[in-house]
Amino acid sequence: MQAVVFDWAGTMVDYGCFAPLNVFMEVFQKREIAITIEEARAPMGLLKRDHIRAILQMERVAALWEARYGKPPQESDIDALYADFEPMMLAVVHQYAEPIPGALALVDRLRQSGIRIGSTTGYTAEMMAIVTAEAHLRGYAPDHVVTPNDVPAGRPYPWMMYKNAAALNVYPMHTMIKVGDTVSDMGEGVNAGAWTVGVVKGGSELGMSEDEVAACPPDLLEQRMAIVAAKFREQGAHYVIDSIGELDQLIPLINERLQRGERP
Repeated sequence: MQAVVFDWAGTMVDYGCFAPLNVFMEVFQKREIAITIEEARAPMGLLKRDHIRAILQMERVAALWEARYGKPPQESDIDALYADFEPMMLAVVHQYAEPIPGALALVDRLRQSGIRIGSTTGYTAEMMAIVTAEAHLRGYAPDHVVTPNDVPAGRPYPWMMYKNAAALNVYPMHTMIKVGDTVSDMGEGVNAGAWTVGVVKGGSELGMSEDEVAACPPDLLEQRMAIVAAKFREQGAHYVIDSIGELDQLIPLINERLQRGERP
């Protein structure tokens, strides 16, 4: 294995992926459209403008919008919502760059094994400029960062993965692992031909803070985690791990499969 490409929010920083969630809900509330947490989270991992479009395309949200404004959501509405979203996100994203427990130690172990560290995101380049600086202060700095601004389209297209491969000088793609916490992450990894791993705790699909995870009855937590794991596997994930720090346990298994001639 030559490289691991990590998502950012919900995978390596921002436990529970709360930064974009809160802003999406505020932006729609400003338009008197009350979206649910589940609706706000569902498209997580997409480029943020695409995320807004995906919310507006949801049947319930589209019906609320038409009832409030007398017509279905238009492209101009996406523009207006995103115009509100971006400055609000830029104002708060610095608060959500704390590494998830286990992430920094994992990166140290990977680097000691000679594995390169790449990253992809649904954040814009401007947002990532803030997040990367804050994460660096806290000890996390991947070898390469690619944003949707650097490619023709964001997730689930594989272009950000390919840019990482070129920058890290990694080939073929099946010598890379893609790790993320959203359905769109799984699509990105699978479409790129990389081994694709979903992480449950700390991620957007589970959508729970550290305190909520700690306080949740074990049986209920196990049920919620199983639902997320099943969703990742339905999207083509080759492996699902409970926590980010477990990732390197998979590398010997994947290397054995590669030696047998197996491919993602």
